[in-house]
Amino acid sequence: MTKILGIKQGATGRLTTILGAAAVACAMLISPAPVFAQSIAFKQAVAEAASRDADIAAYYRSHDYAPVWTDGSDTQRGRRAALMAAISTADKHGLPMARYDPIGLMEQLKNAKTARDRGLIDVEMTKVFLQYARDLQTGVVVPSRIDSAIVREVPYRDRQGYMTDFTASEPMQFLRNLRPRTLEYNALMREKLAMEYLLAKGGWGPAVTAKSLKPGAQGAAVVALRNRLIAMGYLKRSNSMTYDAVMEEAVREFQQDHGLNTDGVAGSGTMSEINKSVETRLKSVIVAMERERWLNKERGARHVLVNIPAFTAAIVDDGRVTFETRSVVGATKAGRYTPEFSDTMEYIVVNPTWNVPRSIVTKEYLPSMKTNAGAAGHIDLIDGRGRVVSRDSVDFSQYNARNFPFSMRQKPGSRNALGLVKFIFPNKHNIYLHDTPSKSLFARDVRAFSHGCVRLQDPFDFAYALLARQEADPVAFFKAQLATRRETFVHLDVELPVHLIYRTAFTTPRGHTQYRADIYGRDAKIWDALSKAGVAMGAVQG
Repeated sequence: MTKILGIKQGATGRLTTILGAAAVACAMLISPAPVFAQSIAFKQAVAEAASRDADIAAYYRSHDYAPVWTDGSDTQRGRRAALMAAISTADKHGLPMARYDPIGLMEQLKNAKTARDRGLIDVEMTKVFLQYARDLQTGVVVPSRIDSAIVREVPYRDRQGYMTDFTASEPMQFLRNLRPRTLEYNALMREKLAMEYLLAKGGWGPAVTAKSLKPGAQGAAVVALRNRLIAMGYLKRSNSMTYDAVMEEAVREFQQDHGLNTDGVAGSGTMSEINKSVETRLKSVIVAMERERWLNKERGARHVLVNIPAFTAAIVDDGRVTFETRSVVGATKAGRYTPEFSDTMEYIVVNPTWNVPRSIVTKEYLPSMKTNAGAAGHIDLIDGRGRVVSRDSVDFSQYNARNFPFSMRQKPGSRNALGLVKFIFPNKHNIYLHDTPSKSLFARDVRAFSHGCVRLQDPFDFAYALLARQEADPVAFFKAQLATRRETFVHLDVELPVHLIYRTAFTTPRGHTQYRADIYGRDAKIWDALSKAGVAMGAVQG
């Protein structure tokens, strides 16, 4: 049997016993005496214990305080066994085992001798069930409490609805179906198990001490690099002590999986990623599983997926990426982070006008115009009536961020900050996807430079892919709108879900799990919250 290590307070042996015997034990713990379970003492105990939770109290009250778990029927034996089996393996999902306390719950069941005991433990099992169900289906922590820029609306389910649906279902199947039913979640679970196995075996071996290595290099550092690439699965076993063509190709594959420029040189950036520990990668995987639970809903047969730390934007059709482009996201400074949320794309704007956000006007352009009235001269100054104002008529020195009476607007054109097209999914955060004249930024490994919106490397191709569903010749149609040089709104016949996510660990059909840097430090905050909730990294030995 698999042995799970790293469980606090020496619980390993006891938990292993539970894993093997939960179904049998739960079936035998409660004697077949429903007449006792439904006695006055039982109902009083249920009412007393449930009174501390409005949802649980309402559920039991509406069912005349009848037992859910603790009578002697086959149905309730099955529920007990299913719940104990589920919470005893909760760590497989990166959930906090201590929160459900399977060992303590088993002890309470064993010691439930009276009707009152049974009433108390019936409510306790309901509490554990509801906590486990919510944790597995929609996450252990509340995103908005972790970071104000995580504005995702988590699809929380009604707690009484959980009880109603569970009691009407086959218990094991119901509990299995709570987790995200996505290929990504399943792949992350497999990666978690692989990382835990590696952790038990000592990881990927010693770090490479060299700051960088190039093809042709030889010596101990090359051997360390070779061994680490072998342990990670990028290189077949070899006795080579030279950074040869085979190793160069392995480095390229590693770079591909970590969002680095694939030059085959183990420079400082690549070496930093190669030397990341198994523990670091495992944390990323567990956090990614938690994030997957926050998005546990239908995402749309066709949808747009923007992964912020991966600097990519993709169109996904029936679970398969059919278009992908590099992106630039919000800079790593306060006020510029790209938020995480979902919304619906409604239209495309060709030859867009840029109405400069007030924060940029007052924080960036106004200070420059105080020094030089002609600063940012390619952007018009607009008064309250929408008229263009001559800068020569304005004494900028008398204004500050609070009393500046003008707005700023940039006309359509190739120099426009939004480029020649933008993609709108109306939202209160004023975030959208758009073109940019700053093309050189897409060549960088880390592409966090915007004020929060997402810039696309291939915006025209992105537009063609979107319009292909409604135009016979999407390329000709788009170019015709572009040729007018006028701002033109093109509505999508079928609106498209857009999901801005933040995944530092994610899987691809190619095989290896890909990893990215935690550019905003959000994953570190999430891991800290998960750890405080009781989530732990476990090492697994075969």
